[in-house]
Amino acid sequence: MSARLFIILATSFLLASLSSCYRMRASRGGGQISPVATRNIHPDDIALPPGYSITAVATGLTFPSAVTFDDQERAYVVETGYSYGEVWELPRLLRLEPDGRTTVIAKGGKNGPWTSIVYHNGSFYVSEGGEASGGRILRISMDGKITPLLENLPSMGDHHTNALVIKDGYIYFGQGTATNAGVVGTDNAQYGWLPRKKDFHDIPCADVILAGQNYSTENVLTPAAGDQAVTGAYVPFNTPTRAGQVIKGSIPCNGSILKIPLEGGKPELVAWGLRNPFGLALSPDGKIFATENGFDDRGSRPVWGAGDVLWEIKQDQWYGWPDFSAGRPMKDLEEFRVPGKPAVKPLLQQYPGTPPRPAAVFGVHASANGLDFATGDFGFEGEAFVAEFGDMAPSVGKVLRPVGFKVVRVNVQTGVIRDFAANKGKRNGPASWQGSGGLERPISVRFDPSHRNLYIVDFGIVRMSDRGATPEVSTGVIWKISKD
Repeated sequence: MSARLFIILATSFLLASLSSCYRMRASRGGGQISPVATRNIHPDDIALPPGYSITAVATGLTFPSAVTFDDQERAYVVETGYSYGEVWELPRLLRLEPDGRTTVIAKGGKNGPWTSIVYHNGSFYVSEGGEASGGRILRISMDGKITPLLENLPSMGDHHTNALVIKDGYIYFGQGTATNAGVVGTDNAQYGWLPRKKDFHDIPCADVILAGQNYSTENVLTPAAGDQAVTGAYVPFNTPTRAGQVIKGSIPCNGSILKIPLEGGKPELVAWGLRNPFGLALSPDGKIFATENGFDDRGSRPVWGAGDVLWEIKQDQWYGWPDFSAGRPMKDLEEFRVPGKPAVKPLLQQYPGTPPRPAAVFGVHASANGLDFATGDFGFEGEAFVAEFGDMAPSVGKVLRPVGFKVVRVNVQTGVIRDFAANKGKRNGPASWQGSGGLERPISVRFDPSHRNLYIVDFGIVRMSDRGATPEVSTGVIWKISKD
C-alpha cells in the first residue's frame, strides 16, 4: 500500500469515527436549560479587558433589540414585540431615564419584531420585521407619531426586515430570507409561519436558473397520514421545480441589502445573496459592513458547519446564498454535509456572480448579530464590536457546548476575532446556563455620542428544546461598558 493511499484511508476512517461519535452525543446548547425563576444581575460576573467597567442601566425589558441616542445624548431602546416561539407582544420605543425607569414614546401593532433603530435629524427610524403582514421601514417623531416609509417587504418567514443605517440621504437596511437554505419545508411549520402563509417563499433579486433539485418531506399542510410534499427552490411548499427553470427576480427581494430615500420611496437593490443580514453598521471611513447569520442544520436542505460572517457590503455584489457559505461553494464538500445525511446539492444551475472573501468568519451557530465600530477614546479604533446572541440548539442543529453569548471585537483588516465582554467562569455560556448574573443573549451594541461608552442590548433568557424557543418576558437588560 502506498503512503498516499494509507493517509487517505486513515483520514477517511478518522472522519467517519468522529462523525459517528458526534451523532451519538447529545446536544448541549446554551439555551437547553430548565425554567429560570428570576434573572440575577451581577455586573462583576462579566469579564472585561483591564481599564473597562460595566453597569446595568435598565432591567426588566421584554425582548429589547436595539438602542440609539438623541441630540441630548439620551438613550432610547426598542422592544421587538415578537420573538421566535410565536410570542406576540406590542413593539415599543422607550426612552431610558437616568434613574433606570422607562418612558414610552411609541407603540406599534402586532407586526413585529422591531429589529433596529437610528436617530437622525429629530426623528427615529425603525425597522419593523413584519412577521404577520410584511416588513416596514418606519419614521417615528419625538411625540410618538408613526409614519410608514416603506411597506410590504417579504418578511413573513424565518428572517425579517433587519438593521438599518443612514448614509448620504438614504436608509440602507437588511432583508432576511424566508427559509434556511432556499427550500420551504417542515422546519418552517415549526417556526410558525408556514400554516399562516402557505404560499410564501424566497424571492430572488434577479432572474435565477434552477438546477431542478427537489426535496420530499411530510406534507404538514394536510391531515392525511403519509402524504408527501415535493418542493424545490424559490417556490411555495409542495411545488416541484425542473432543471433550467427560470425564477423571475423582483425588488423587494429576500436575502438582500436594500435602500430607500430618507423620505421614503421605491426600494433600490444594493447587494444580495445573503442568508440573513442581521446587523448593519458604517465603518469610520464610511463603508457598510453587515453580519450574516449562517446556515442551520435543519429543514429539507440542512447544512453543517456554516459559520456566521462579517461582510463589507459593495454595490451590486452577490454574496453566494443559497449555494455558498462564507464565499465557498457547498457543492459536495464534506465539511458542509450533515453527518449521516447526503451532501449539499446546488440549487442554482448558473451563479449570478462570484462571492467575495469575507472580512471575518464567526463560530458556527454563534448568531453574530448587531455591530458598531469603535472610534474616539474608547480604544480599539476602527474595530467592529459584534453582539453574539448565542446558539439556538438543538432546533438549528446540535452543538456540544454553548457557542456565542458574548461581545467580540473584530479587526476587519485581518479578520482576527477576540472576546471583549464574556461571562467569567471555566465554561462559556449564558448566565442562566452558568447560574451567574452576567450576560444572557447580546443582540446588538451601540456606542454613545461621546464614543467612550458601549451599550449592549441583552435580549434576555431564551430557553430551547426540540420544540423550538421559549423566550422569557421581562428578562432583557441594557448594559453600559465604560472606559475608566
